[in-house]
Amino acid sequence: MKRDKQYNERLFKSMRNPHEIDRRGFMKRIGGGLVVAFSIGKLPLRGGIFQDGEDAPGINAYLRIGDDGRVKLYVGKVEMGQGPITSLPMELADELDVNLEVVDIVMGDTDLCPWDEGTYGSLSTRTFGQVLRPAAARARAILLEMAAKELEVSVDHLVVNEGVVMTTSGSAKSITYAQLTQGKEILETQGGKVKMKDPSEFRIMGKPQFRADSFEKVTGMAKYAGDIQLPGLLQACILRPPSLGATLTRVNTSQAESMEGVQVVKDGDLVAVLHPSKHVAQLALAKIKAKWDEEDLDMDHESLYDHIVKVSTEGRELASGGDLSQGESEADQKFDITYKDPYIAHSPIENHTSTAVMEDGRLKVWSSCQTPYPTKEDIAEEVGMDLKDVQLLPIFIGGGFGGKIYQPQALEAARLAKITGKPIQLVYSREEEFMYDRLRPAAVVKIKSGLNKEGRITYWDFTVHLGGGREAPHFYDIPHHRTRALFAPRGTADHPFYTGAWRAPSVNTNTFARESQIDIMAAAAGVDPLEFRLRHLEENPRMTNVLKQGAKRFGWTPAKGPSGRGFGMAAGVDVGTDVVVFVEVEVDTSTGHVQVKRALSCQDMGVVVNPQGAILQAEGCMLMGLGYALREEIQFEGRKMLTRNFDSYGITQFNMVPELEAMLVDTKDEVPYGGGEPPIVCMGAVVANAVFDATGARVTRLPLTPERVLEALKSV
Repeated sequence: MKRDKQYNERLFKSMRNPHEIDRRGFMKRIGGGLVVAFSIGKLPLRGGIFQDGEDAPGINAYLRIGDDGRVKLYVGKVEMGQGPITSLPMELADELDVNLEVVDIVMGDTDLCPWDEGTYGSLSTRTFGQVLRPAAARARAILLEMAAKELEVSVDHLVVNEGVVMTTSGSAKSITYAQLTQGKEILETQGGKVKMKDPSEFRIMGKPQFRADSFEKVTGMAKYAGDIQLPGLLQACILRPPSLGATLTRVNTSQAESMEGVQVVKDGDLVAVLHPSKHVAQLALAKIKAKWDEEDLDMDHESLYDHIVKVSTEGRELASGGDLSQGESEADQKFDITYKDPYIAHSPIENHTSTAVMEDGRLKVWSSCQTPYPTKEDIAEEVGMDLKDVQLLPIFIGGGFGGKIYQPQALEAARLAKITGKPIQLVYSREEEFMYDRLRPAAVVKIKSGLNKEGRITYWDFTVHLGGGREAPHFYDIPHHRTRALFAPRGTADHPFYTGAWRAPSVNTNTFARESQIDIMAAAAGVDPLEFRLRHLEENPRMTNVLKQGAKRFGWTPAKGPSGRGFGMAAGVDVGTDVVVFVEVEVDTSTGHVQVKRALSCQDMGVVVNPQGAILQAEGCMLMGLGYALREEIQFEGRKMLTRNFDSYGITQFNMVPELEAMLVDTKDEVPYGGGEPPIVCMGAVVANAVFDATGARVTRLPLTPERVLEALKSV
């Protein structure tokens, strides 16, 4: 997509800063009262759009305390099931000293909310929340200064309770936030240091809160992009190639055009059929005759891994220490093992969907989108309109997992709406969803390691090919080690399909390989897997604590593998959170079928803002992770995808659901870390380790299909 090439340049040009527009117009747009604008500032968490330590541009959000006593938070984040619609207002309410019930949140409206990079990477709480709280504290300080003047006392003699400022000395006097902001128009930028609450002072954070969107979603009132119905709305179906990258050489649309009420749009590479009925549009699309020039690529899902290793010739060292040669000379047992991970799809329940309409010269779009502002920029460029004339409106999203960062359907719907002047709704078919998905990259990980006679790891040489380096470095006590991430040189064809972020990008692959290798060495040393990990974590008390607490709750008892019990464990780190998952499995050795009977996750994510939300996310991660551990795999020939729907792509089903438990190690002296992804990173390794413990069969390629389990059993 175009954003891949010029994203950073357009990102900075498109920044909307409230102070760059007329103050009166700004206040008229959102209403009077006290408004505090704030920016994310330094982004120390990742490379990419902003490099480590680089300033994020402009204003990213603002909060408003109105004369009606209600507080509004305008933020560019979106709600796709992960819970910021609840947790962000919790942080604001606690720091501002108001009831949670009076806080409203406006998410992802590109006309009302300042620019934001998007919702992914568990950034909402661990990054945005850390600037929201100081902004709320700043607003509280301003209100206290205003109250001190009104009540004629010093700020030191004031306290706040649920939006009411009261004196603590002399005759009791009070004034509400609503009264303080009555008739005022105050626009402040959060700056300077302010005193935030100590965790011991929290009234709202740390206590389970019911999700703010629960009622709408349970009753079916929640609106998604496909629920938008406009007068004269046309459903769009687009002519697609038989394989990715194929070129259209000839097309005949006459039969489709002869159908009553059908409109065919041909605009360069875009051929679309429009009709009020989706069914009729699909029938018309089937009548289009087209010839395609397909790319000849000699590769499939089996030969893929040789290709990955062959093309990944460049890379960088992510971590190192000691001397690998010395570590190898000290080893009495050596292990050289290759792990393979396939392409997997995001497969959200809600397909990529957009509804677009031209109104009074402006283009309005509702899109199932994780990145409203970058998508707005893409649309404006695609249709040749000014940014100010394009608006993405807030909408719920039916699952994203990183797959809805990119929005090809939004560009197509916008393009059709501008060409026709009519409201357009484009809902990707499941086949389109798979073909144009940004798949989790297939990858190969090679690990060489060794043990001495005392059962200690002497060296560790970890290389990931095309899978990405996030959380590839180990966290164990290993004296001699190196971790590398290899990729294809610029201009070299690496993947035959689009690839991108899939829930906890790279970390699933790297954790699967690392924790499988650790278990293999524990078995070779004749040591219980828990004990083996603990003896290599003496310098990591945080992970040690998570392992011990989780093992105790799970009921882990020492036994060297394979013990026949079907117990497995895997540890990981993601978005600042330390996590361990334990499972118990049952393996049918005659069929190779693996049934996970129970699963427990234990994670230290720092201060937990909403425990209920964190537990729901952890449970969802374990359930989703069972899919990639046991079933999910894209099969293909050349650039033609053979896996095109749920009849050939297996996500987690109800009969796979085990008994689930999620533990939270709430360390209140830490900042909040991410909670939307961590347990999922362990699921491939923990199931593989449990299968080994049950049967002695070691599977080093995901998913653990019955066929692969049976094949591994042959070598036991």
